[in-house]
Amino acid sequence: MNKKMADLKGKILAGKVLVKPHDADETTASGIIIPDSAKEKPQMGSVILVGAKKKDEEMEVKIGDVVLYGKYGGQELDIDGVDYLLMSQTDVLYIV
Repeated sequence: MNKKMADLKGKILAGKVLVKPHDADETTASGIIIPDSAKEKPQMGSVILVGAKKKDEEMEVKIGDVVLYGKYGGQELDIDGVDYLLMSQTDVLYIV
């Protein structure tokens, strides 16, 4: 079940972004199926919600942006059965 952005209740604090990680690859380029235990945690996702700007930091990330983040970036959250990452804008490495 996909949650729409408007369906999420709550508020993101200043300087924070809520990211929906993209799914991990199921197969390799040569077609080998990757078991769940060997899948890499995705490091790319779509921005779902954005907090307000901080006094000393403009928010450069917008809703809908696809971003790259560090391997251990963000705090994992489960909201209504959907996995998200809550992170500071500074954890975002690159906007695609």
